[in-house]
Amino acid sequence: MYILGIWDGHDSGAALVRDSSIIFASNEERYTKRKLEVAFPSHSIKAALDFEGIKPSDVDVVAFPTTELTKTISRVFPAQKEAYYRFRRRKMLRPRAEGLMHYTKYTMTAIGALPLCGSISKACILRELRRLGFEKPTISAIDHHEAHAATAAFTSGMRDCLVVTLDGTGDGVSGSISTLEKGKLIRQRSIPTRDSIGIFFEQVTNIVGMRELEDEGKVMAMADYSFPFKFSENKFREFFSVDGLSMKALYSPSRQYDMLNRVAWGMPREQFAYMAQQLIEHIVAEFVSNALDEFGMHDVAFAGGVMSNIKANMRIRALDKLRRWYIFPHMGDGGIALGAALAANYNKNGVSGYEFSNSYLGDFYDNNYIEQLLKRDKELEFSQEKRKASHAAEIIEENDYVLWFQGRMEFGPRALGNRSILGNSSSERVKDKLNTYVKQREWYQPFAPSMLAEEAPRLLEDVKGTDRFMTMGYVAKRSAGEVMKSVVHVDMTARPQMVGDENPAYKSLLGEVKRRSGYGIVLNTSFNIHGMPIVSSPQDAIGTLKKTGSRYMFIGDYFVENKNAKV
Repeated sequence: MYILGIWDGHDSGAALVRDSSIIFASNEERYTKRKLEVAFPSHSIKAALDFEGIKPSDVDVVAFPTTELTKTISRVFPAQKEAYYRFRRRKMLRPRAEGLMHYTKYTMTAIGALPLCGSISKACILRELRRLGFEKPTISAIDHHEAHAATAAFTSGMRDCLVVTLDGTGDGVSGSISTLEKGKLIRQRSIPTRDSIGIFFEQVTNIVGMRELEDEGKVMAMADYSFPFKFSENKFREFFSVDGLSMKALYSPSRQYDMLNRVAWGMPREQFAYMAQQLIEHIVAEFVSNALDEFGMHDVAFAGGVMSNIKANMRIRALDKLRRWYIFPHMGDGGIALGAALAANYNKNGVSGYEFSNSYLGDFYDNNYIEQLLKRDKELEFSQEKRKASHAAEIIEENDYVLWFQGRMEFGPRALGNRSILGNSSSERVKDKLNTYVKQREWYQPFAPSMLAEEAPRLLEDVKGTDRFMTMGYVAKRSAGEVMKSVVHVDMTARPQMVGDENPAYKSLLGEVKRRSGYGIVLNTSFNIHGMPIVSSPQDAIGTLKKTGSRYMFIGDYFVENKNAKV
């Protein structure tokens, strides 16, 4: 049975599941080149079907998440969705009615699904599918947080665990607690939108002058540049409370937005961000701790956009009662196309577990295709490279960086060694060069390290298990301060990828780096210019090589040098 999952909202995309295997998953932004695309995922659907070599008529079920009122309206009136996308991403002059637009959003999103929303949404989805050649598909609507929970539970590798989802909102809910026992997933509690810690952090992001649903990681990074103070002195400490499995907001989202604006008026952005970050860490850790006590479980799988906050995740990991944890790598809404497919497969066929050792689920391009493109470009010199791992390690050791394009594209917001820019983890010069000339992003955002899994206990404090997906924060050991100089934040924390056998080519490169330097670690940042999606195709990679003025690229089995390199 083929089940196609689609998502046509924030960070839209598609995923294809066959029986108990995940075949393909990608997001629409990789094809339209608009970061966090909201359009119907036509390109992603085509890519999924092409990858498997099937036609629309071969798909048995199409599953989609979320039938709340606001999402249904945007399906009926796509222009409204496009207008909000431009507003949220600040691709327009600041509207005079900005405040009213925010208040309207926070009021509407709390409504959830109303009668007829499901039927109207299905009709809209069917209309779009027919344009792509789907004649009479069976359509299944999935609850938003059911989709999030499915991604966490069914890819975790755990047969019995607690499943926690936390995000802004979806279908009138901002969070959920479920139990997975003997492959059976049952929701136990829900948090209404009114009490959303995710909306709180979105609002903070907006108020400090950044883009909500996109720049929350910048707020987390900025917070570490504030002077620290105790939680008892935090002006936000009463905005949220936890009582057992109940998370409560003091104010409604619209009232909260007003209060946050008033507080922000009288303090630096860094202090404002620090208070928000301190609150989310405190509340989320207390909530998870109570859930562990309530259900007597010690293993937890997480999903939802709030779980992209690696500092909050660190607080959870420090809980004594927590034994094993897992965070789905595409934890935000960009992952719920796959979640819809997994939930539909569970509901129809009882499938509750998938092999998920890696997230390389996207497009693949063979060497013949790559070579033809390179031959046509007179600005590039290229040659077949049989020792790409050692050659790349040699360049990295010389305090330079390389563009690294290999295998299938990663699914999710992190580059995990197939669409990456790699540099020396101990070189601040390389870090500054990447920040200023290549990535073109804010100076206070830290880069992340990729390291051999066996190196993690040597470089990081309190390592238990392996994080292959860059979903958790760790503190670097003092003894590793020099070797990790370009991949730690100001507070000596890092968001590492621990590489094992799931990516042989990348593991080989890290092994060559270790042979030369003594440490199997590199700086790893996504292969893109800041504000653009990660590259998908060889055309994207070549274009980014030129636009950034970079010199070296390893793409497939070829080594490429840019004749017009400037950096």
